[in-house]
Amino acid sequence: MNNNTICAIATAPGGAIGIIRISGPEAISIADKVFRPIGSNLSLSQRKAYTLAFGNIINADNEVVDEVIVSIFRAPHSYTGEDSVEISCHGSSYILQQVMFLLTENGCLPAGPGEFTQRAFLNGKMDLSQAEAVADLISSTNKATHDMALSQLKGHFSNELSELRAHLLKLTSLLELEIDFSDHEDLEFADRSELYALANDIHQRLASLARSFEVGNALKNGIPVAIVGNTNVGKSTLLNHLLHEEKAIVSDVHGTTRDFIEDTTIINGIQFRFVDTAGIRKTDDIVENIGIERTFQKMQEAKIVLWLIDQQPTEAEIEGIKERVAGKKLIIVRNKIDLPNSSLNNSSSAKPTTLAQTSVSTSLAQNSKLKIQDSQLVDISAKYGTNLSRLEQLIVEAADIPQISESDIVITSARHYSALLNADESLQRVIASMDLGLSGDLLAEDLRMVIDHLAEITGEERITPQETLQNIFTHFCIGK
Repeated sequence: MNNNTICAIATAPGGAIGIIRISGPEAISIADKVFRPIGSNLSLSQRKAYTLAFGNIINADNEVVDEVIVSIFRAPHSYTGEDSVEISCHGSSYILQQVMFLLTENGCLPAGPGEFTQRAFLNGKMDLSQAEAVADLISSTNKATHDMALSQLKGHFSNELSELRAHLLKLTSLLELEIDFSDHEDLEFADRSELYALANDIHQRLASLARSFEVGNALKNGIPVAIVGNTNVGKSTLLNHLLHEEKAIVSDVHGTTRDFIEDTTIINGIQFRFVDTAGIRKTDDIVENIGIERTFQKMQEAKIVLWLIDQQPTEAEIEGIKERVAGKKLIIVRNKIDLPNSSLNNSSSAKPTTLAQTSVSTSLAQNSKLKIQDSQLVDISAKYGTNLSRLEQLIVEAADIPQISESDIVITSARHYSALLNADESLQRVIASMDLGLSGDLLAEDLRMVIDHLAEITGEERITPQETLQNIFTHFCIGK
């Protein structure tokens, strides 16, 4: 990393206050060139760390650009680990740009995307997984994603990996000793029963972390919910109600939706990604058939499927939906029950105002014509929004998301997930090798691979012979 001093606007445009951050070896001296204190003769360079200074930003013509407050941080006790300054000024885009111009004229370089956090990582203020959590925290949209990002930023995941790495390094060091004393065939420094028990314990912990990715990924990107059904059953109307906006075109014309429409919304603090799909029907329209194929694709990708019907489905339709939702949560949504002549409505005089009296959720096992295992059934009127709160409740229940707290470790990154799988695969080879009674050098190689895969997550260096030796002489006394 070079020794340039960088600056950037750190706040979104349009606010009452704007903050400009400066970081690098000349951060304080450059800020001194454009700042004139009020009520004190002390320059920024003469002030202590963690203090605030009130004054003016002055341009080259000695004109006041703005009244500001300057915060001072000194290395290594700053976000980046470098000398840093934060200038709090009024949020005018003109003022912010003028201050940025003055800073660059006096030696600052504009920061690149994420460069402040990159410097924090390179200066050892955080590891790579914590650096990634900064972006997740900024983009969090609900309590669950906020808590997961905050947990990772605080180092809970990193600490778990560090503990695993320490155990693995100890065993690797013992196995390395066996290699060094290979002329003594019966000499074993690493107790195989202890190694076997620890390897199985770490395998369970890695597998548990990897399993959490399904929940973490769903919460971070939104739980996919596909709205499917025949043409003109009210899928687009339902989507608009769930999103609380007119996202999809609603029309009585069959085949209006020829491609999928996707957007997210939050229900009970959980983000869902709803997909309105093309209506399923037999047609000679090439474009519409492409849309129907994409409907089947979205059903495959979804965790929850809302099957919208407005009349009693045929046996063929029931079998078709059963085949495509295997392993998924299915909610059958009977729509248009506000219509007096609806085949789904038992009352010929039902009206929107009396629909709340309708039994809105029953087990499909009790319905002789709609028997699909582990599914739920709800009656609604998408047109009037009747019983949609019950539908939302069923969607949340189908998501089956556990309560997430700040202390929980939940994997949200595909990169972390891949590294954990690779580490566990190498660890299982260690276990298999011990079952076969293979030599310590083969075990040590696979253990090193486990450590290296875990190091990919945090950005640590791969294990080196020097680190192994240091661990040996720290914990053991040879030749005593």
